[in-house]
Amino acid sequence: MTQRSIYLDNAATTPLAPEVFEAMRPFMEHHFGNPSSTHHFGRKTKTAIERSRRAIAGALNCLPAEIYFMSGGTEADNIALRCSVDDLGCTHIITSAIEHSAVIKTAQLLEQQGKIRLSLVNLLPNGHVDLDHLAQLLDTPDKTLVSLMHGNNEIVNLLPIKQVGELCAQHDALFHSDTVQTMGHYTFDLQDLNVHFITGAGHKFHGPKGVGFLYVDKALKINARITGGGQERQLRGGTENLYGIVGIGAALELCTQDMAAHKSHVSSLKQHMARELESRLPGVEFNGDSRSEDSLYTVLNVTLPESNNSGMMLFLLDLEGIACSGGSACSSGAAKGSHVLTAIDAIRPNRASLRFSFSRFTTREDVDYSIEKIVAICGIKEVV
Repeated sequence: MTQRSIYLDNAATTPLAPEVFEAMRPFMEHHFGNPSSTHHFGRKTKTAIERSRRAIAGALNCLPAEIYFMSGGTEADNIALRCSVDDLGCTHIITSAIEHSAVIKTAQLLEQQGKIRLSLVNLLPNGHVDLDHLAQLLDTPDKTLVSLMHGNNEIVNLLPIKQVGELCAQHDALFHSDTVQTMGHYTFDLQDLNVHFITGAGHKFHGPKGVGFLYVDKALKINARITGGGQERQLRGGTENLYGIVGIGAALELCTQDMAAHKSHVSSLKQHMARELESRLPGVEFNGDSRSEDSLYTVLNVTLPESNNSGMMLFLLDLEGIACSGGSACSSGAAKGSHVLTAIDAIRPNRASLRFSFSRFTTREDVDYSIEKIVAICGIKEVV
């Protein structure tokens, strides 16, 4: 019998949508011109890049000139933080212990280099940012950058991004939000948000890998980070990733076509899995806001009951054809546990914490099969 192959690790990366591949195909097969060339081969590809830039700007309600193409979310986060310090005069960065490592490690390095003072905002027991403490940290004469992600990639808490932006505005602080996990799943009106930088990565919403973007508020003047040919309005020199840029624009357009239906489908799968695990596994726990319908609807973070198989859970599920993760894919291979779960004191001895994440291609049958295998591997008699 052919083994099932079920992918529940969409927070790490998503499969490329067929429509996106078709949009990329002509530029992989026929339209090969260098976008910096002035002949018609180059003009054809340059037009495609600018069309993608306009599509992303239209989805976010910002200017095309405020969108810079990057290699992904990690580079975009790095540039936002480094430019805030080097070009915009920030000497103080406020972030949290549960941010993506692209933010935490960059901020720590800037602190080690003596460029900034680093503050970590307190977290509430459920992993949410303590906004009162954030206000206290902002009460400083130092030029400050606040960097807080919109949707946590593990415990799925959503930041009240508009409220945080207003708080930053009250203190004349810059605001960067890593929106990699929420881009393509939520709408953003950048004319209504006081946010100076946001980031996106194509492979998180059925686009290609190796391409992302950084939104930079037009009022900010930042300098080149990669010098060379002057691409991306002098910020990032180098021949553009043509296929990727075409793909990320097509992917975001696809996501915005029927976002409500997508949310309904994915949310129903997540809530179904949560209900079944809760009813069939005594002692199961859900981390952060995972059980809430007001959380990031694409991800469910579960701590399973104690089991002899806890240490092998990911491996045993993989043998059954089920792919999920024990945390962020960006820290896979590390011996230590999730820094996010550690920060909110959610690590439980002899209990496996797993992250299941869903997409438009996930089916109810995929989820039901996975539930049966999880229950069986846990080796716990179901609650009657």
